[in-house]
Amino acid sequence: MDETATAPHPLRDCRTLWELTDRRARLTPHRPALLQGERRLTFGELRGRAERVAAGLYARGVRPGSTVAWQLPTRIETVVLTLALARLGAVQSPVIPFYREREMGFALRASGAEHVAVPGVWRGYDHTALAERLGARGVFPAYEGLPEADPATLPPPPADGEAVRWLYWTSGTTSDPKGVRHTDRSLIAGGTCLADALRLTHADVGSIAFPFAHVGGADYLVMLLVLGVPALLVEHFALPEALPEYRRHGVTVAGGSTAFYSLFLAAQRERPGEPLIPTLRLLAGGGAPKPPELYHAVVRELGCALLHGYGMTEVPMITMGSPDDTDAQRATTEGRPPRGMEIRIAPDGEVLLRGEAVCQGYLDPAQTAESFDPDGFLHTGDLGHLTDSGHLVLTGRLKDIIIRKGETISAQEIEELLHTLPAIADAAVIGLPDPERGERVCAVVEQPPGAPPLTLAEVTAQLRARGLAPHKLPERLEVLDALPRNAALRKVLKYRLRERFAPD
Repeated sequence: MDETATAPHPLRDCRTLWELTDRRARLTPHRPALLQGERRLTFGELRGRAERVAAGLYARGVRPGSTVAWQLPTRIETVVLTLALARLGAVQSPVIPFYREREMGFALRASGAEHVAVPGVWRGYDHTALAERLGARGVFPAYEGLPEADPATLPPPPADGEAVRWLYWTSGTTSDPKGVRHTDRSLIAGGTCLADALRLTHADVGSIAFPFAHVGGADYLVMLLVLGVPALLVEHFALPEALPEYRRHGVTVAGGSTAFYSLFLAAQRERPGEPLIPTLRLLAGGGAPKPPELYHAVVRELGCALLHGYGMTEVPMITMGSPDDTDAQRATTEGRPPRGMEIRIAPDGEVLLRGEAVCQGYLDPAQTAESFDPDGFLHTGDLGHLTDSGHLVLTGRLKDIIIRKGETISAQEIEELLHTLPAIADAAVIGLPDPERGERVCAVVEQPPGAPPLTLAEVTAQLRARGLAPHKLPERLEVLDALPRNAALRKVLKYRLRERFAPD
């Protein structure tokens, strides 16, 4: 008898990703798992192909404990390779496919990768040549045909879910990435919590439109395996180009991050009165603050629910909005922590975390020692507080606090107000060094197409009208065609803005 998607408990106790894959395939072998273009793979087919590829990799010399880096876009073959490596018990080092020499070279050196999977030429860029220039070992193309062999040649699957088998790289909001160490169990814990929070049913069709190499890829994959629901894979997310695929497969759950919500909303505004995706009922994601105004606009104009969460490379699932939350809670908080996630607010307001979904530290032991306190809590660098109902409200980052004439100013507070201005499509607020004030407030904004040029006087007048205290008003305005973002969840890279606009 098949369990329902709203009851993930039978698979919650899986120790490894391969055990989860195997048990899901046995429960619902004929249910669709992955959708992309004309292709469709069921859970049974996904398991079978992953095991054959594991045997093919084993014949190429990949062994339990071997470190395999892969720089692949969001394709069915990427998921198959991930599960094949999980079957072998290899250590995986996923790298976002938009990264080039600096990031890829760092990942290869720091991880000591013995094998590297690449897509060949992808979107006009030769990833094989990149890997070879960097001196990578064991380079093989994943999309000219993954190697397959008889699974009877394989050693037993791994049984230890606490071994570090994942090396993720911080997504680039700082100039130097960190190697984040995850286990199968930490990823399963995060993905299971996501499954519990979103409460998808077997009528739902999810979607992965962000790079699968992001930690959110494994998080989402675990959710699919736990619930037994399918997902559309979108190799390159762009609107309106991707919309036919969403409609064709009847996607009911979309999203990825705050930037994705804004893109869907902008596409909807291009066709008012016509449902963008007729089957869409939910946008969900995390990875960046969500302005309350954006929440209300999405619900009002797209006609769907929006559940936003809080996660990071180190902890893919920290909090998540719930269908049981009120509109106000969904708009102004990041949701509540799942069972097993402890949140402690430090005296300075920093959010500290402890739980099974938290990573096992960093490749650099010094970074681990710096980031974890003696009680095992991870310092996130984010500032916030818990409400009486247990919901988390984020108020900024330690590095986003601006000290002007001795007064502490939250960049996030100003950003949320800037998002309410019709002539602003996106905004980032930074502090710039100032010899008299200590720091001055600088607003860097994008404008929607066709908007009249903004002036600092207009912006400050509108912020005053919305109640912003005078000492928090921006003293400098910069307008860019596009804010600099990372390649994973499109987070704004504030360090680049500081570098660009800081005085010489």
